[in-house]
Amino acid sequence: MPLTKPQKEVLTCDKRFRVLISGRRFGKTFLAIQEMAKFARFPNQRVWYVSPSYRQSKTICWDMLKEQMIKHKWIKKINESELSITLRNNSQISLKGADNSHRDNLRGVGLNFIVMDEFADIQPQAWYEVLRPTLSDTLGHALFCSSPKGFNFAYDLYSKRDPEWQSFKYTTLEGGQVLQSEIDQAKNDLDERTFQQEYLATFITYAGIIYYNFDRDKNIVETFSNNSTTLHIGLDFNVSPICAVVAIIENDSIYVVDEIQIYSSNTNEMVEEIKNRYKNNHTVIYPDPSARQRKTSAGGQTDLSILINAGFDVKCRNKAPLVRDRINAVNSKLKNSNGKNSLFVLKSCKNVIKSLERQIYKEGTHVPDKDSGFDHFNDALGYLVEYKYPIRRNFEPSPPSRWS
Repeated sequence: MPLTKPQKEVLTCDKRFRVLISGRRFGKTFLAIQEMAKFARFPNQRVWYVSPSYRQSKTICWDMLKEQMIKHKWIKKINESELSITLRNNSQISLKGADNSHRDNLRGVGLNFIVMDEFADIQPQAWYEVLRPTLSDTLGHALFCSSPKGFNFAYDLYSKRDPEWQSFKYTTLEGGQVLQSEIDQAKNDLDERTFQQEYLATFITYAGIIYYNFDRDKNIVETFSNNSTTLHIGLDFNVSPICAVVAIIENDSIYVVDEIQIYSSNTNEMVEEIKNRYKNNHTVIYPDPSARQRKTSAGGQTDLSILINAGFDVKCRNKAPLVRDRINAVNSKLKNSNGKNSLFVLKSCKNVIKSLERQIYKEGTHVPDKDSGFDHFNDALGYLVEYKYPIRRNFEPSPPSRWS
């Protein structure tokens, strides 16, 4: 099967790291095999194909790889149990999985070339902590291939601007493998978001994302000028990290203008950081209601009492609202049913933006995932938004009393 024009563009690029984002049926696996063959034709090369799981690597690539190597008459030995092929020039091509149960098998070797297929479904640590170091002593190369899947690891690498990196993006139609009539039929069969992602290779908020109303074009602002001396700060208590979202409210619109994240810390240190940054402001704090009992600092004081005694205006419910009420409150401010946007994030608040784009529900549930680390800023923002603009209005917030 001959290479298409877009495949040739990727294949002939001489950058060390290449990122390919494409629509379905582009021929990514076929391209990956051609790339592996290109590197393995030199003697004593170690080449890996890595997909999200070992089983997926075998299903997607193994038979096609063997077929191509047999066609070239390069094979010296095939190891079916380890999914590896040793060539007559002593180069070796191996298939691997990046799932947790196989990740330790990726360490401790020097590689000349890696293909990471469907890398949008691979945890970033697999690249940064495990695979990237394997290319250092060999000055090896890598090709990343995937359909887009929201603003995640794939988006980060695709957006990378570095002399050693080159990115490519092609729609399914541009890939040249699928007829226009079939694409038109898919457009009729699929919802708009799915079609844009799977066939137009568009980075969009992914299905399963909690804050689905967040839109980069509408909810991110470059600058914000305001003379208000009042700051509204949502606060999520953790030892590592403790996070705060700093906002200004104007005409019932919320503008997130700063973010604070401190690792291995406590409430006293967060108080000190807020006071250092904002010396001349009236500061209203909206903390996690668990602050009434929680103690992250030494000395026996609750987190809530520390905030009050520091002189902040503290707004805190007697008990935590339902998680879904916090989520719905934030989504409603991002965009209400009339299409109005009234929650905006300054472009410099990169962690808040990343968290809104990437926190998902645990698979098959409506429970927010907290393993990825995207929950802290979202929780902090949610305490502020839900208190000021609650979805449920059948209870009145009561200000906390001072105690030590």
